[in-house]
This record gives sequence, structure tokens and C-alpha cells, in this order.
Amino acid sequence: MKLIRKLSDFPDSLRGGALSIGNFDGVHLGHQVIVDQLKTLAAEHGGAAIVFTFDPHPVRILRPQQTPPPLTWTNRKADLLAELGVDAVVAYPTDRELLQLSYQEFFQQIVLDLLGAKAMVEGPNFYFGHNREGTVDRLSELCRRQSIQLQIVEPKIETGCFISSSRIRDLLRSGNVDDARQLLTRPYRIRGMVTHGAARGTKIGFPTANLDAIDTLIPGLGVYAGRTYVDGRSHWSAIHIGPNPTFGEDHPKVESHLLDFEGSIYGEVVEVDFISRLRDIRQFDSALQLINQLKLDVDTTRQLARQFSS
Repeated sequence: MKLIRKLSDFPDSLRGGALSIGNFDGVHLGHQVIVDQLKTLAAEHGGAAIVFTFDPHPVRILRPQQTPPPLTWTNRKADLLAELGVDAVVAYPTDRELLQLSYQEFFQQIVLDLLGAKAMVEGPNFYFGHNREGTVDRLSELCRRQSIQLQIVEPKIETGCFISSSRIRDLLRSGNVDDARQLLTRPYRIRGMVTHGAARGTKIGFPTANLDAIDTLIPGLGVYAGRTYVDGRSHWSAIHIGPNPTFGEDHPKVESHLLDFEGSIYGEVVEVDFISRLRDIRQFDSALQLINQLKLDVDTTRQLARQFSS
């Protein structure tokens, strides 16, 4: 799978395939339906399955104060789309010049001239061009004139609601990583650099990796079971998001206790998957009570690890 950040690097060998344009944030099950149709049309036309996305999200330029926190970083998004079978992802470096293009200019310059699409797949709420004036109906007319096959995919419904990146953000903010995981193609993941903390975890027998510089949505306060990836290797972990009221700390932190792990990873960038929520953050009357609860958290995490590996 190719990740292309400059349209000048787009190879002629990828022209003439099927194209889908969108943010694809999180890469959820609704996106999977679009990609499945994209691959089908690409095969029918003997071309590649191409996803055109934006980096950063256009809202970050137009209305930065309203920008939703992303669910994925660009390389993660590309990896997830590759797992679904996409041949190439174009991560266009969004700028005001692009956002000023009318929908007709966007279609001509991007879809026709640069990508040479023969087919397109979009959702019913797709908009493109300046001021989002390009609607699905207008796209349909433009495609008809150019003999481009267009397929509109209805949103996927789960438990009576449409699957969307916004819905997943709401679940994560509330700490409901379990339900969010059911809507994503892979468990929700963050990344961050390991920095020095107060080292209290080490002193009580539960050393943690303190994550900083996290560039995606952080789930709500709580304790979670998940996996931490160090140098590409997975380690089951008990993850704490929030303050540590037992020691009088009110500043929220993201800490991951890697089970059966030894070694120093300070200064390294690690990635963390969230599998299941274990409990709320609470204040304990003593360090001993906290230690006993941490032992229970680790035991529950081990149980989940066995469950997911069986």
C-alpha cells in the first residue's frame, strides 16, 4: 500500500481506478463498507482502490476552535485502510488554496486531471469544494458527464444508530472503549512519548510509562485494560487516565503499566490500544488499599489477555 503526501508523487500506474474522498477518521465499520465497494469497483475497472483524505482536517484551517480531536494520525489511518485492502492513500496537505476551489474546480483538478478516476464511492452526506457546495447530487451530475461510475453507500447502522466518527468520539469521551471497539475495525489506539513522572508506581511495585504529547483523542477518566506497543511488540497493560487522588494529585495523566515488562523506555514513542474499561478513578484511604486494587486490575487484565488470545 502506498501513502502519498504530494500529488506530484502520484504515479500514473494508479490512475484509472476507483476513488473515495473523505476524512476516514478512526476507520470504522462504516468506512469498511465504503472500502469494500471501492475494491469491487476498482476490480471491475481493472484499476487501483484509492482513498483521498486530508491532513489536516479542513475544519482545523477554517474553524480551528471547532476542530474535533482526531481519532487517528495519518500513518495509522493509512495502515488501517491498507488492512482493508486499499491500494493507496493520498493524504493531501490541506491548505487554503485547496479549500478555495469550487466544487467544479475540485472535481476537474483532483478527480479527473490528477487521479484520473473511473469510478467513485461516497456516502450520502458527502460534500466537497468551497463552502461545501458540492453535494452528492452535483457529484452525480459531474460523474455522469464524464462517464464515471458513482456508487452512494448508505451509512452502516449498529444498535439502531448510524456509525460515525462523532459517535465514536462520544463513546471514548465517556470512557466506553468497549462499545467504541465494536464500531472500529481495530481497537482504539493512541500514541505518546514516555516521560519521567513522580515514580510512585515504581515505589509501590507497579511501574508505569507516563505518556505525553498525545495527538489524538484521549478516552475519559478511568482505568482500562489494553495493550502497549514498544518497538512493535505488544504488551498487555493496565492503563490509568486521570489524576491520582490517593497521593493528592489533581493533574490528569496517562499511565500504562506493562505486565511482565522490564527495561527503560524513557524518551520512546509507544502506542496503546484500549480493549476494555475496568473501573472509575477513586481515592483510596491508604497506599495499601491502592496496591490491593492495582493487583485486582492486573488480574482482570490478565484474564482479558487470556480471553482475547483464545
